Amino acid sequence: MLYGQVHLTLPAWLLQSGLEQRHYADSDARMMLAIELARRNVEHGSGGPFGAALFTRDGRLLGVGVNCVEAMNCSVAHAEMMAFMTAQTRLARYRLNADALGIVLATSAQPCCQCYGASIWAGIDEILIGARSEDVMRLTDFDEGPLPADWIGELERRGIAVRRDVRREQACAVLADYAARGGVTY
Repeated sequence: MLYGQVHLTLPAWLLQSGLEQRHYADSDARMMLAIELARRNVEHGSGGPFGAALFTRDGRLLGVGVNCVEAMNCSVAHAEMMAFMTAQTRLARYRLNADALGIVLATSAQPCCQCYGASIWAGIDEILIGARSEDVMRLTDFDEGPLPADWIGELERRGIAVRRDVRREQACAVLADYAARGGVTY
C-alpha cells in the first residue's frame, strides 16, 4: 500500500519545554539552545546527539529540531531538517528568509551533506556550528557524507555566513556522552 501522507513528530519532552518564552540575543545563547536540545535528546533516549534551532536575526525562535531518524524510521529526520520543517510550517513558506527576517541556523554539529544542501534551499542567512564533522566521526559511528572541498566558500558565495567552533567543546561533550552510552537511542 502506498501512503499519501508523511508524518514526523518531535519528542514530547521538547514540546513541553517552554523554549519560546526565552530570548536568544546572541550567537552564544543560540548555540547553547542547540546543544541543550542535543543533550536532552540523548538523556531522554529519544534520538541521536544532534540539536538545531532557527532564529530571526534579532533572536526570535522560529523552529527547533532534534535527530529523530530512528524514532521516525526516516533517514531525513535530522535535527536541522526537523528545525527547517517546524519553522517552514510556522511561517507557511519553504523559503524562510523570503521577507528579509535574517534567518540564523544554530546546529550542535556541522551539517551533513543532506542538511548542507537543505540549508541552501531553506533560505538560511547564517549558520552557527558547534562540533565539526571530524568531531562527529571521531566520537561516534555517524558518517557525515561528502561535502564540497570548499563547502564554506560555496555557502558564502550564496550569501550564507558560516561561524564554526561556537561552543565546540560543549557540543563534543554531548557526542562523547552519546558514544559512552553505547549510541543507543531506546
